[in-house]
Amino acid sequence: MILSSFLAEAGTITRFAGRFFREGVRPRYEVQEFLYQCYVIGYQSLPLVGITGFIMGLVLTLRLRPTMVQFGAESWIPVMVGLTVIQELSPIITGLMVAGKVGSNIGAELSSMRVSEQIDAMDVSGTNPFKYLVVTRVLAATLMVPVLTLLSDAIGLFAAFVGVNMQGSTTLLLFINHIVGRLTFGQVLPAVVKTFFFGFAIGLISCYKGYYASNDTAGVGRAANSAVVAGSLAVFLLDLVAVLVSTAFGLI
Repeated sequence: MILSSFLAEAGTITRFAGRFFREGVRPRYEVQEFLYQCYVIGYQSLPLVGITGFIMGLVLTLRLRPTMVQFGAESWIPVMVGLTVIQELSPIITGLMVAGKVGSNIGAELSSMRVSEQIDAMDVSGTNPFKYLVVTRVLAATLMVPVLTLLSDAIGLFAAFVGVNMQGSTTLLLFINHIVGRLTFGQVLPAVVKTFFFGFAIGLISCYKGYYASNDTAGVGRAANSAVVAGSLAVFLLDLVAVLVSTAFGLI
């Protein structure tokens, strides 16, 4: 029963994704709504992502330092923190923050529009509700999650620099050179590419949960909750796939 429900849900989401790709390439393009969603998803999520990235970078540095000092590898702290933040910590934390904040917002917004019959009214008036509501939000999430991740990388590394200087002394230029000198293109590329998939999955799942929510007030809460849960789970699963693919091709 559970397996059949899961497969049915997966098939419905797949058809939903196929409709997204079909509608996305057809004019008319809702550029203004897309830019507004970029503002909502990107700019309005930046404070949460930035604060979280700073705390994670600082905590990681402070927790890692005693162990590195014990083994006489204190000079490797910038490299260890840099690799951890860029490859795993920042993409995962950013994905989860966006899934929580943006996913719940999209799920609740679209489901409330479904309950109040605004989506049906848009369809009757000649506006394509799928293109206006779904395509713009999925595209915006796909673009903004990588941007937020890169900003989180920078904030997290700066926090690591602050953490290093709390118990030592180094310059920002030397700290960055330590990290950049050890990073390779093959290490950075998978970390950036997978965030596009994170954003796409979060946007698609959130829109799906909201767009096809049950037509009652309780459906709004269920849509918002399931959007967060499914979006967060998708981030972890995609990260696992990215690690397996990177390992298979020798990128990590």
